[in-house]
Amino acid sequence: MEQFMQKVRAYADALRVHPSTVVQRAAKLNGAVWAKWEAEDGSPTLRTADKILKYIKDNPIPENQEDAA
Repeated sequence: MEQFMQKVRAYADALRVHPSTVVQRAAKLNGAVWAKWEAEDGSPTLRTADKILKYIKDNPIPENQEDAA
């Protein structure tokens, strides 16, 4: 779970958005879900985690944002 969380955080940081924004865009979940996961008050299903990881893979960080991060 921690590797997944780190991957989402790193992707969000590179885009200069909050991880909750990535969750909203990738899995159509509200932003409060990320806060629950961070508080270990829940965790994503494998299906949800797969959706988010697929979104990250299918939407690479633009080069100009990667350099600026």
